[in-house]
Amino acid sequence: MGFHELHHGDHPLVLPNAWDFASGAALVKAGFPAIGTTSLGVAAAAGKTDATGGTREETLALARVLSRLPVPVTVDIEGGFSTRAEDVAALVAELASLGIAGVNLEDGRADGTLAPVAHQTAVIAAVKEAAPAVFLNARTDTFWLGDPDRDETLLRARAFAEAGADGIFVPGIVDDADIRAVLDTANVPLNVLYLPGRTEYARMDRLGVHRVSTGSLLFRSALQATVNAALGVTGDDGGRPAPSYGDVQRLVRP
Repeated sequence: MGFHELHHGDHPLVLPNAWDFASGAALVKAGFPAIGTTSLGVAAAAGKTDATGGTREETLALARVLSRLPVPVTVDIEGGFSTRAEDVAALVAELASLGIAGVNLEDGRADGTLAPVAHQTAVIAAVKEAAPAVFLNARTDTFWLGDPDRDETLLRARAFAEAGADGIFVPGIVDDADIRAVLDTANVPLNVLYLPGRTEYARMDRLGVHRVSTGSLLFRSALQATVNAALGVTGDDGGRPAPSYGDVQRLVRP
């Protein structure tokens, strides 16, 4: 089944996010029909901070090896690693030439602001013109940065869909009413970030969410398992919690 079609099944697509070939291959072996990447995992593995636009080459390198997997792969390209629409479009066209099925493109900026709607829609349109077959998951950080803003979310979801986005991603959205409002407004598949205890899969299924992704959760859980296993050598029972997103950022921040 193609990547676009996986968003229209009887239940939400569970999209686990890998950070290297081994994690991706292990997830495929476990039976997942598609794999995404986590920008935090890619950045931290390279000793860099996430969401600062500094991992273009690492992202491309990972895409090249993940393209060997026998399932569709979608790549998190943060904000596209450029403010120029033509540069972002060229990047996605290159990813498409490698066999990558989708991209995640966000409107959040490193300074905590959101890209202007007009700019973001121009980027989306350019990407779809350059790589029409790629599933463009347009992420808006209206719930991720600062106070949740439903009105701004709906405005952006509508504008991004009209510009050609194949799906809308609103990380941090959890409430039923907010999710239903985005579904009713965007009229394209909705991606929700899995947040333990807050976005239960069964509830997302009932609401009609199309895709549930894990973001950095698997990478952070792997760090937790690594530390606990190492401590266990000395008889320490481990038990350290998984690091938060901020914890990982602080690990690699110069």
